[in-house]
Amino acid sequence: MGFLKRGQDTRQGARSVQISRWRRFVMFWANNAQQAIGSLGELARTPWASLMTIAVLGLSLTLPSTLYVVVKNSQAVSAEWDTAAEISLFLRKDLQTQELQGFRERVRLLEQVESITFVDRDSALREFRESSGFGSAIDYLQTNPLPDVLIVVPVPEHRSADRARQLLEQLEKEREVTSATLDLQWLERLQALVRVIENSFAGLGLLLCIAVVLIVGNTIRLAILNRRDEIMIMKLVGATDGYIQRPFLYTGFWYGVIGGVIAWIATTLLIWWISASVVRLTALYDSKFRLQGLDFNDMMVVWGIAIGLGLLGSWIAVRRHVAAIEPR
Repeated sequence: MGFLKRGQDTRQGARSVQISRWRRFVMFWANNAQQAIGSLGELARTPWASLMTIAVLGLSLTLPSTLYVVVKNSQAVSAEWDTAAEISLFLRKDLQTQELQGFRERVRLLEQVESITFVDRDSALREFRESSGFGSAIDYLQTNPLPDVLIVVPVPEHRSADRARQLLEQLEKEREVTSATLDLQWLERLQALVRVIENSFAGLGLLLCIAVVLIVGNTIRLAILNRRDEIMIMKLVGATDGYIQRPFLYTGFWYGVIGGVIAWIATTLLIWWISASVVRLTALYDSKFRLQGLDFNDMMVVWGIAIGLGLLGSWIAVRRHVAAIEPR
């Protein structure tokens, strides 16, 4: 009886021991750090299998990130062309100098106009003679057939197709103007093509991200099945599902961390490889355009996506398979 009483007192004393919140907090993060390092050690024990999964994740993200770079550069090019949208006003030939100056001043003061450039008829004829290759034939002309031209650049708020046309119609009504042109059809077609490319690349990138999640999930599933007996023993001694799931979640985390670095390197090398071809192509059009790669913020986004996909794939696997393992 005395022995039983001492045992009861001991159990009551064990129940009365309480752990402070601060100690719980420290123990929680200490356990997480231990499990994170342990999961990294598990990857090191099977380097080739782990490296293959990580390489698949990183290379799968390389294509979407490279396509993003292509879309970003195409948007930059189309934005430059968009800002170069101009309205050409062909002026009457019988205008006096004072009338011409007054009209230029009126157009310059319009709130829809950012800047104007005046091209006189003599300068236009000289430029045409030099660029057309018909210099000797032009010398036989008795008079200059070209009119003065006023090139109008709208403000950014009026460079869309609809607003630019409204400004065009307004300027066409001026008595000093014989005709005006605004060629936006090619720009609209270009923007439509860019949108098609963006949507196609976004769909392809989404499919590749789904593939990454499935690959990581299947890899974690196989790891869970290989440790089935160990998980059953841990549950028998009272381990919770959350405690058992944590190392596998950290495994998906490490997949994403290292896979993101591989995606950085592969994307940088791929962009460097194709940039030479882009330079040769733009040189044919007398352009100084250079392919811009991933900046620091873009790299952080790619890294975050890689980590998120790794965690998502592992979370899907552990939520389904760890809970399904129960000791008999």
